[in-house]
Amino acid sequence: MIRLGWPLLAIGTLMLSLSGCVSSGEPASPTATPYPLPPPVVVATPTLLPQSLVAEATAEDLLLINLYARVIPGVVNINVREDSGSEASTFGTGSGFLIDTAGHIVTNNHVVENADIIWVTFSDGSLREGHVLGADPDSDLAVIVVPDLPSGAVPLELGDSDALAVGQRVIAIGNPFGWEGTMTTGIISGLGRTLGTRATESGGYFRNPEIIQTDAPINPGNSGGPLLDVQGRVIGVNSAIQTTAGVNMGVSFAIPANTVACIVPHLIEEGFYRYPYLGITSNGEFSVAQLAPELGLPTRRGVLVSAVEPGGPADQAGILGGDHEVVVMGILVRAGGDIITGVDGHEIQDFAHLIAYLVLETEAGQTVTLTVLRDGQELHIPVVLGERPR
Repeated sequence: MIRLGWPLLAIGTLMLSLSGCVSSGEPASPTATPYPLPPPVVVATPTLLPQSLVAEATAEDLLLINLYARVIPGVVNINVREDSGSEASTFGTGSGFLIDTAGHIVTNNHVVENADIIWVTFSDGSLREGHVLGADPDSDLAVIVVPDLPSGAVPLELGDSDALAVGQRVIAIGNPFGWEGTMTTGIISGLGRTLGTRATESGGYFRNPEIIQTDAPINPGNSGGPLLDVQGRVIGVNSAIQTTAGVNMGVSFAIPANTVACIVPHLIEEGFYRYPYLGITSNGEFSVAQLAPELGLPTRRGVLVSAVEPGGPADQAGILGGDHEVVVMGILVRAGGDIITGVDGHEIQDFAHLIAYLVLETEAGQTVTLTVLRDGQELHIPVVLGERPR
């Protein structure tokens, strides 16, 4: 009302001023054109939504509100400090979540790997000092332990990451940029990704398999926090973003819950995880499906062995690496090696599949049988898995 009244007052004043300028004191001609008034303001009345849609939206809001209330007591903020002697200087923050009532908290290895002092803040503001109980750089997982849990702290439940589907809604809770207890939502954008962890002596990389890709906003400080399904179960540990700007650009990654279930108990009991080790490298740029038409391979699935680690398990079992180099689409590829198509009767689709099977289904010291294609023949070769170098 105030904004509509102000222009009318101004117009009236203008018309009075104009009438005072008429010569000889005569009144203005009744035929004079009046000053144009602004068009009337049209207010659009929004169309009412069906009550069923309103109820559905309200139910979705309540689901997220309820989930947050149930889960936040198990999510923590982690402040990491380096002891510099005279004073401590903060050099990192992250997130984590409680997995049991004994005070064990899962986070990322990269959050705590250089820590001298770790402070854990719970959702009620309670502060506890923690220490690293075990860590695994290859999975980027670590476990810290705190004594004397706050009374309201509750452990979170692990879900089954093998049951996930692209398009499924997910929720991330953590402490991006130090903002404690931040919740974001999104969907699963991809499954079965692999991330390189550290270089091998032969120039390859150890890889973390079955990584979850999501578009849920994850930023620095979210690392180590839970990725949840709509039931509030942990389906992953938020670990990394792919960006050139240092902030989320729609591509984020989480370590799957089944990897957590496999590795974390060993971190608690032994402080480290013993990975099974085959001792091979493959042409990481290309899959067998991509190389088959270029190299005339007899299959479009499996792992083409480019090299074997001298003295490693595969080398001792007689697995052969490549014997010559060719250029494929401008990239040098080592060809002529064995093609691994199966492990213990399970078909292997590609290198990521092989890594995932070995990590999740086997252990160091176990004997497995590799199905191998060599010179057009199928061979079955037993291999005693070693322990990945730490």
